Amino acid sequence: MPIVPFAPPQTVPIFSGFDYVTVDAARRRVYAAHTGSQALLVVDADTGKVVTQVRVGPLHGVAVEPKSGHVFTGDGDARTVSEVDPVASSVVRSVDVPGAIDALAFDPKTNRIFADEDDGTQIFVIDAATFKQIGTVKLPGNKPEYLGVDPKTSDVYQNIADLGEFVVVDAQSLSVKKTVPTPELGANHPLVYDAAFGAIVVGGTKGLLSSFDPQGRRLGSAELQPRVDQCSLDAVAHVLACAGGGTLTFVKVSPNGALSVIGKTAVAPGVHTVGLDAQAHRAWVVWNDRASGDFVQGFDYTP
Repeated sequence: MPIVPFAPPQTVPIFSGFDYVTVDAARRRVYAAHTGSQALLVVDADTGKVVTQVRVGPLHGVAVEPKSGHVFTGDGDARTVSEVDPVASSVVRSVDVPGAIDALAFDPKTNRIFADEDDGTQIFVIDAATFKQIGTVKLPGNKPEYLGVDPKTSDVYQNIADLGEFVVVDAQSLSVKKTVPTPELGANHPLVYDAAFGAIVVGGTKGLLSSFDPQGRRLGSAELQPRVDQCSLDAVAHVLACAGGGTLTFVKVSPNGALSVIGKTAVAPGVHTVGLDAQAHRAWVVWNDRASGDFVQGFDYTP
């Protein structure tokens, strides 16, 4: 599969470091948690140029609210979840939660934000209309990682890295209703859900990516570089990009949930997160280099 740089790397002001990346393809914006600078990075998805940085706090997770285009952030040790208006470059609202935040996901169907506790045992549930915490999901283990929401059922799929498993959280009771052990993956890290094909795709530290149905049945697997951090989904082409270890690996999801590697490209050693633009079929990565600074770059791919 052809993979080519969209443009040269663009410098990001302020030496820092990065965490999660996501893309609002409709509004042509890329968002990344610029952790050390405590700001949400906003990049133009058509030019690769930095638009602004919105100071939020020590953020990690980012998710887009599709109607307004606002961005929800999980603010790490600040123990808050915030709503950011990227056009006004301002924080609209924040809510305190009883724990540090790592990843988060937004469910438009229920208008809820799910924010997992960094190295903790909980998911905090926020009502996006009132911006108040309305519930807490108790989790097994002590290290939740990536999570995803099923748009049909509103169930939540949550990785538990220290136990080598993922759990299914019931949307009504806000409790764990199923545990799926994944010993072949190691410490689970990336997780994405291809809703059209009903495939939960999970990776770990053993160089393997596996897909499961919502009942926990394994559908397929593909070899991957070890210690991948974030995988992102192009839901139009049913293509994943997974970042880590100086490599960006692209994986095709088949209708039956089977997985196959369709392309790889070398990236900067510091790249560990990635967001996909399903409109332009472009992968966006961010990284920092102690010798030369912080950068953002896009890579065009042909599905």
